[in-house]
Amino acid sequence: MAEDADHQFWYNMRTGAVEKGMLSPSVDRVGPFSTFDEATHALDKLRANSAKWAEDDEAEDR
Repeated sequence: MAEDADHQFWYNMRTGAVEKGMLSPSVDRVGPFSTFDEATHALDKLRANSAKWAEDDEAEDR
């Protein structure tokens, strides 16, 4: 797993930078992503997931 993680990309929530490999502490990282571009759009992915989960929760409460 560690070898594989070194070749994947991570989004650093504290700095906003995309990193290759697990450079930052895990509390600051989101990922892994297969490509630099995917990691660049990590916040968009997180927002979309959050919105979908909120919709799902709302639908369950009906």
